[in-house]
Amino acid sequence: MKGKIIFFSVFMLALSFNAVAQVKPNMPKSIISTTASLRTFHADDKELKTLTKGELVELYIERMKIVVKIFPNIGLATKPGVTMADLGIQETPENKKSLDLQAEATNVFLEVQVDFLRKMLPYADKNQLVSMIMYYEQIIKGLREVE
Repeated sequence: MKGKIIFFSVFMLALSFNAVAQVKPNMPKSIISTTASLRTFHADDKELKTLTKGELVELYIERMKIVVKIFPNIGLATKPGVTMADLGIQETPENKKSLDLQAEATNVFLEVQVDFLRKMLPYADKNQLVSMIMYYEQIIKGLREVE
């Protein structure tokens, strides 16, 4: 009897996971990834100069990812979460496929780039890292002012 209850429980759990997984493809996809946002900015480089090089590398990579996710699409949108429907773009299979391919290509590029940067940036000059983090933050702030 216990075996039947356990089997039935596992079966129902698997069905519920399958049902949840099928809902996601029908949801509208964002043109700019919803992970492409930055909540904390640094007013000046004083705080950044107190961080270790490892912390600076991670900040640099985080900001680079945001810029890479937003910049190719600024002709369409500058804020994460905007969908094709929001812009009046028909959600045809071709348009959805194109958006999926673009997102996949961006993710592949970021994986390779992040791997490269994690290996090379520890050799970078600390002051250069601080300057580039501040530069990326200025770019991201500027995008917020576009709309």
